Amino acid sequence: MSATPPRNCPLCPRLAAFRAANRKTYPDYFNDPVPTFEGRNVRLLIVGLAPGLHGANHTGRPFTGDYAGDLLYATLLKHGLARGRYDERADDSLELIDCAIANAVRCVPPENKPLPAEINTCRQFLIAQIEALPHLRAVLALGKIAHDSVLTALNAKKSQHPFKHGAAYKIGKLTLVSSYHCSRYNTNTGVLTPAMFDAAVKEAKITAMPQI
Repeated sequence: MSATPPRNCPLCPRLAAFRAANRKTYPDYFNDPVPTFEGRNVRLLIVGLAPGLHGANHTGRPFTGDYAGDLLYATLLKHGLARGRYDERADDSLELIDCAIANAVRCVPPENKPLPAEINTCRQFLIAQIEALPHLRAVLALGKIAHDSVLTALNAKKSQHPFKHGAAYKIGKLTLVSSYHCSRYNTNTGVLTPAMFDAAVKEAKITAMPQI
């Protein structure tokens, strides 16, 4: 099973129809399943929710082009998990170091709200992505949907691993670290502060790369 959905993936009819509509409204956008953004020797996988309409769905790279990306990439650069310059476009000079970024749902959903069936359908690509990373040691889940989807992908019980910001769970050879999603809504309402997010990323890095 490929870790990357095919372009114009037909598996979720509602999402396929939304992509088709967006191609007419925004013909210069990427408007396809957004592939994983990864560096070499990935030991940390960051999992978000889904592409934003004017973010990753526009640029074709996870968390690129919206506020969530501003906070995420600034934090990764601070902790040495990225290098280069983040300019909100896929052809900037940004590179990831020892980490990768994917979404639980690879296609943009209407109103940023994927349906449970769409989350379940797209999980096959998350599972394949995890299996394709032989050096993987930790997963940082951004938000409850990503947290729960990673648990299901790892055959772990949600009741034994409840979502909580900053929580870390050992599941087989991997450690799942969870954070509130770095969305503008969460930061504007104080649910997530930059310091809280910084601490979660730092914990995930230490877990994945204790010697660095």
